[in-house]
Amino acid sequence: MKRLSMIFLSLFSILAANNPLQEAIDKAPSGARLDLPAGVYKGNIVINKPIILDGKNQKAIIEGDGNGTVIRINSSFVTVTNVIIRHSGAEHERVDAGIAIKKSQHCTVTHTRIEDCLFGIDLQQVDESNISDNWISSKPFELGLRGDGVRLWYSNDNWLTHNTLIRSRDFVVWYSHGNHIDHNYGEWGRYSLHFMYTGKNYVNYNVYKHNTVGIFFMYSRDTIAIGNVIENSMGTTGLGIGLKDATNFTLRDNKILYCARGLFIDRSPFQPDETNRITHNAILYNSEGVHFHSLSLHNILKGNILKGNMETVVNDSYNTKVTENSWDGNYWESYEGFDKNHDGVGDTPYSLHSYADKVWMLNPNVKFFYGSPIISILNFLAKLAPLSEPVRLLTDNHPKMMEGKI
Repeated sequence: MKRLSMIFLSLFSILAANNPLQEAIDKAPSGARLDLPAGVYKGNIVINKPIILDGKNQKAIIEGDGNGTVIRINSSFVTVTNVIIRHSGAEHERVDAGIAIKKSQHCTVTHTRIEDCLFGIDLQQVDESNISDNWISSKPFELGLRGDGVRLWYSNDNWLTHNTLIRSRDFVVWYSHGNHIDHNYGEWGRYSLHFMYTGKNYVNYNVYKHNTVGIFFMYSRDTIAIGNVIENSMGTTGLGIGLKDATNFTLRDNKILYCARGLFIDRSPFQPDETNRITHNAILYNSEGVHFHSLSLHNILKGNILKGNMETVVNDSYNTKVTENSWDGNYWESYEGFDKNHDGVGDTPYSLHSYADKVWMLNPNVKFFYGSPIISILNFLAKLAPLSEPVRLLTDNHPKMMEGKI
């Protein structure tokens, strides 16, 4: 097979020929490499052939005119690397983006800096591509009016790793499966990572801080999430990791701390004959450690650490058989049993009850005063002399005595 030609363009040759970047791309043969020296290049370019566009240490800037998408890719085997991309349009209905890739395979976007772009990187029907080591920020709009930093739509088997999203809106994965989303960092956004109608994906070792929501899995199944850290997801809708109509999930070795709700479980697993496995996670210092909403049965919660949460487990929907979830071998800060044989497991089961007469449950505004002495006294009195029969939330037959390494 004839090898693809390689073309090295200098800034001087482009200027001498009076060719903008788009003209240089159009004239280059398939497989060409365009090395861009330092400078500002006119954006709103379209790439319709396999090509490599290399800005060399982000000294080349591809700048849009404030309308539309800065770089649009309609071909497989395209690489964009080491460039700064800025100034897209601001129209949501057009999905104005820094880079938009459509109906392609084996594309690569690495080491780019995308700034002042409504959407960052938009993938539509893109498979087996690599999106890594990029820095992405949206336009300086209010949170809900920003675009998504990364957006996948019907895109499968991609690698999205080591990307940083700052002050974008969401990182969304819709109708997509087989994607590896690893070692990314997100801060000051809305949904750090949001899945809808997805199959099996891999979500590992990401760090998300100061976002409204950490990771939310909706109407999805079979995904594995390991080693993620979610911090400070606060506000009325704040939560660390959420499962809604989610089936056959594995959540393992994640750390959720300082969130309004640590783990939020809503009608999950959705399929009645399947389970979710939630194991060896650290759920620490949240307003609510685990929050059950609606009918959520047959989750397996094993080996988790629950410490420092204002409320350890909350069920906001009574008569939903929440006790049919399986708890075993978890560490409970409030466990008051003994370990006479020193095997690291409590001699008696740990049971947690909900007292219906808690003031903050009747009036959520009271939660503002939750750490005050008066609320502590009221909680103590509710346990000492409850006005109604408490509701059992769970029983752990083998509570751990030591929290282990966090």
